[in-house]
Amino acid sequence: MISQTAEYALRAMVFIAMNSDSPQVTEKIACGTKVPASYLSKILQLLAKSGLVKSQRGIGGGFILAAPPSKISILEIVNAVDPIKRIDTCPLDLSSHGVALCALHKRMDEAIQLVEQAFKKTTLREILSKPTKSIPLCETKLSTHRRTNH
Repeated sequence: MISQTAEYALRAMVFIAMNSDSPQVTEKIACGTKVPASYLSKILQLLAKSGLVKSQRGIGGGFILAAPPSKISILEIVNAVDPIKRIDTCPLDLSSHGVALCALHKRMDEAIQLVEQAFKKTTLREILSKPTKSIPLCETKLSTHRRTNH
């Protein structure tokens, strides 16, 4: 549904939000999110360019969120690195269709719209505070135990 680049950006933003007590360096984010550091560096640049993170240079530098987690939507993160594409004209370039989508492409666009709306309503804060059995991006003895015994 979303690209690997968008998934990596979401992981990075969740990691930075979870560790908001200090700026996070690319290598630490890469390790914590299991994203290749060289690729993550490019993603972090896109996130900074969109104003979602700020970078601080020098000793004690790294990346921090540019706004509180409650003000950053999942849609903003995804669109910063790989915007969701809506279907507004016939993907087959059929001149008889023009901008009037056939039933198949209309339904597909409606599904994309639903995803877009869900991502727009979901903030980083919600992701971090939603109670589940798994903590985002964390591998603990407890979660490993539950996974192997169920």
